[in-house]
Amino acid sequence: MKNINRLLALSTLASFISGCASFGKGIAEAYFEKQETADTRVCEVFGRPFKGIMPYLENPQGKMKVLMVHGVGDHLPGYSTQFVEKLAKELQLNVRAKRAKNIALTDPLDTSKKLGNLRVQRLLNKARTKELLFYELTWSEITAKEKAVLAYDNSGEYSFRRAQVNDLLKKFSNDTGPDPIIYLGDSREDILIAFTQSFCWMINGKWQDLPDGVSQGCTFDNPQAVNNLHNDQYAFISHSLGSRITIDGMQRIAAFFGDSSFRPELKRPRELVQALREKEIPLYMMSNQLPMLQLGRKLPEVNGQKDAYCTPGGSHYNDRMVSKTSIIAFSDPNDLLSYAVPQGFVEKYLDSRLCIDATNININVATIFDAFGMGKMANPLDAHIGYDTDDRVVAMIAQGIGNGHTAKIVNEKCSWVETID
Repeated sequence: MKNINRLLALSTLASFISGCASFGKGIAEAYFEKQETADTRVCEVFGRPFKGIMPYLENPQGKMKVLMVHGVGDHLPGYSTQFVEKLAKELQLNVRAKRAKNIALTDPLDTSKKLGNLRVQRLLNKARTKELLFYELTWSEITAKEKAVLAYDNSGEYSFRRAQVNDLLKKFSNDTGPDPIIYLGDSREDILIAFTQSFCWMINGKWQDLPDGVSQGCTFDNPQAVNNLHNDQYAFISHSLGSRITIDGMQRIAAFFGDSSFRPELKRPRELVQALREKEIPLYMMSNQLPMLQLGRKLPEVNGQKDAYCTPGGSHYNDRMVSKTSIIAFSDPNDLLSYAVPQGFVEKYLDSRLCIDATNININVATIFDAFGMGKMANPLDAHIGYDTDDRVVAMIAQGIGNGHTAKIVNEKCSWVETID
């Protein structure tokens, strides 16, 4: 009887503890679910209105072409798939080519170099009246050999000694941390050649003209390039280190077109240079790191002279690279690796020949929650990688803000403060 009473007591205690655990779990789940029901995430736009990609899709004379450049960490071709699918849905492009085209990038002056991959997708609407060519640059192959120096640290010989979570964090650090350091070294030139080659392929032909499954260099002396530059529209999308690569790549192209002694073996037709000077190219930056990656670098060759290069009648107006580069910088304040692009930074640290105008967007892509009264917090990793899956970000890239076709979600969820000179 005594043993039976003990069993009953233990059963009652176990039920009580289990009930308390379930009750506590229920409270916690209800607490966080309650916070998630109300989306209070910030979306604040400071800058000029911009159109997005949509208005340029229906162009009987040319095509809309977008290049995406990834950031730190190893990437494989196809990394942009989720973003492309969300963008296509926002743009109502529900027809696509059966397969993407892939070009193994190389240097036309040294075809032994392996400079990554350019993946191209063709997206259309059902009526075939709208078309988008989406170019995805994967440059990880360039840094992979140097990052292999740390491969031993990810092996079982070392990783098993760490706590599981710490081991995951160390592998993440080994994957992402070296890239900005490597970029400051000798590999930087190859990465910028990969960007230049990607831009060259963008302007050199239509979908049917692009090669597939080959390693091939691209040059700017293609007779079609001038007409394509006149008729096509272009945009860049970048993430983290990709923003620095894109700006540096554009500055490198400016140097190439402006200095015949730079890689003199390659031709640069005068008509092509002039056609490029008439273009306006938007650059959508996600988790922009330009200010941090400027540390320790020299100033660009041409800086602080925007009026001279970008204002009609300016003393160097005919030496500009493009008519205008619109930077649209998305930054989550809780992203530890993202920075705004203030106008003072643009004028001092970015090449004046790019005629840059910046719009800054403070946007919480990660959910902010109250950690049981200890303060509000957001997962910094989610804040760093969540841009390309955020509906508001995708909608602004697709349809802009401050115009007649701005997406409903942007009008409802984002505030806009227009800036003027």
